[in-house]
Amino acid sequence: MNIQILAVGKCKEKYLLRGIEEYEKRLKNDVKFSIKEVADERAPEGRSDKEAIQVMQKEGKRLLQQMNPQTYLIALDRKGKMFSSEEMASHIDNLAVHGRSHLTFMIGGSLGLSDEILQRADVRWSFSALTFPHQLIRLMVTEQIYRFIQIQKGTPYHK
Repeated sequence: MNIQILAVGKCKEKYLLRGIEEYEKRLKNDVKFSIKEVADERAPEGRSDKEAIQVMQKEGKRLLQQMNPQTYLIALDRKGKMFSSEEMASHIDNLAVHGRSHLTFMIGGSLGLSDEILQRADVRWSFSALTFPHQLIRLMVTEQIYRFIQIQKGTPYHK
């Protein structure tokens, strides 16, 4: 299975990078895993709704350019559906059984993902009704991907 995180902006916090690197190392024996970043767009303070949409559209175009067109897209969206770890692991396992071996988890910038991305998404996934920094979400998604794999393998990690 090929799993990718495609995200807007650079992750700069060293403590988050160390956590991400740890899960990347753990994942390398089970899946082909990668993280790709695209540049974020400046979002001026006091921006209008139109300016916010333009920012998300520009970031969305960059994301789409980096995305495999055949991928199964899981877009992180606070208005999306919440899944338990077991439900998502089962969903991913079912995709693999049906030949969907390329998955992309997409994380937007500070304003979220464009409508174009959300419409393209196969699943819109919400972690919580809470708002998290998108750099922290990168670590959380990486850990959850590792957890999904461990659930599928039946290891005690998830217990």
